Amino acid sequence: MSTSVRFDRGHTDDLMSFLTASPSPYHAVANAAGRLEKAGFRQVSETDAWDASAGGKYVLRGGAIIAWYVPENASAHTPFRIVGAHTDSPNLRVKPLPDSGSDGWRQVAVEVYGGTLLNTWLDRDLGLAGRLTLRDGSHRLVDVDRALLRVPQLAIHLDRSVHTEGLKLDKQRHMQPVWGLGEVREGDLIRFVADEAGVATDDITGWDLMVSPVEAPSYLGRDRELLAGPRMDNLLSVHAATAALAAVASSGGELTHIPVMAAFDHEENGSQSDTGADGPLLGTVLERCVLARGGTYEDRARALAGSVCLSSDTGHAVHPNYSERHDPTHHPRANGGPILKVNVNMRYATDGSGRAVFADACEKAGVPMQHFVSNNSMPCGTTIGPITAARHGISTVDIGVAILSMHSARELCGADDPYLLANALTAFLEG
Repeated sequence: MSTSVRFDRGHTDDLMSFLTASPSPYHAVANAAGRLEKAGFRQVSETDAWDASAGGKYVLRGGAIIAWYVPENASAHTPFRIVGAHTDSPNLRVKPLPDSGSDGWRQVAVEVYGGTLLNTWLDRDLGLAGRLTLRDGSHRLVDVDRALLRVPQLAIHLDRSVHTEGLKLDKQRHMQPVWGLGEVREGDLIRFVADEAGVATDDITGWDLMVSPVEAPSYLGRDRELLAGPRMDNLLSVHAATAALAAVASSGGELTHIPVMAAFDHEENGSQSDTGADGPLLGTVLERCVLARGGTYEDRARALAGSVCLSSDTGHAVHPNYSERHDPTHHPRANGGPILKVNVNMRYATDGSGRAVFADACEKAGVPMQHFVSNNSMPCGTTIGPITAARHGISTVDIGVAILSMHSARELCGADDPYLLANALTAFLEG
């Protein structure tokens, strides 16, 4: 397939809507669940007994969602085909005592989450989003999607060495956004957020709030062949996996396995949480699926031994201004199709057998495939792939879409690549 082929941009248009509507992991899983509900999936509670009925089901926990589709002919030892992704992105998150400021400026105390490119948050219009925990234990999503906050950069007149010595940012002193003028009053921010969410301040007993850029995703370039937007690492994969699972569940085709989407939180800081890939959530869901159909430990072992997972996360497109930072023989390009990510030190979980699985899915989907490996002189990042493989004993393959500006407040990819990834994931889940 020629990479110059133009595609229907309906999928990418929908991705842009998904990114805009998902300023936090909690919004992302709610939006994914809503799309699955339209495809006939139903939510099951972790505290209820699960039945053996066929059809689409999903579990929500915090910023994580796991969804699966049980075909009519599934046995207790039917294996799983899993697409893994993560819902979180590097950003700035509100501290427990958020009201701060000095010299007549009112500020919000934030903590840096993940490996964010700090400079990309400077002089940018920022909103506020996340979830509120109410006194009765329920949660309320909130999204202040307008210019509310700003992290102002120091003027060049006060930092003459910035071009010769580089911009130096202290995470504590330099990254606190301003949101107004006047005296700092304790409780102001939460009173404001409560009003935005339509709840009483006294009903709020906890919060998980984060800063988000309010600039909408947009096509870029002379021919609009690029896509710029926030949180593509890794909501691009969450969106593609949701679309693929819904398509497979709605196709009516006969399946020899159970297709699964697992989108975790906290990948950007190590995945060690009850909603992260290094937690028990996926293993518990898969085991309960087996047991609900009358399975035994032996059935569980058989099912996992026959399972395979695609860990879908963004990777690095070759950078035209820094091409020497890339491996000289592996230069993934925008709109060149999804990438297979390889690292022999197991920062990625792909091996030769896994390559064959993904190559087969791309061939069936008519999608071009690229390869990514790091320059030997550059440290390699990692994903949920090795965690999934090691924790569950499931054959795992690391893949994704090649982007620029990874971990920036606004990232860049080829506008056709999200569509190509979704088609490859659909072919994989179809088996």
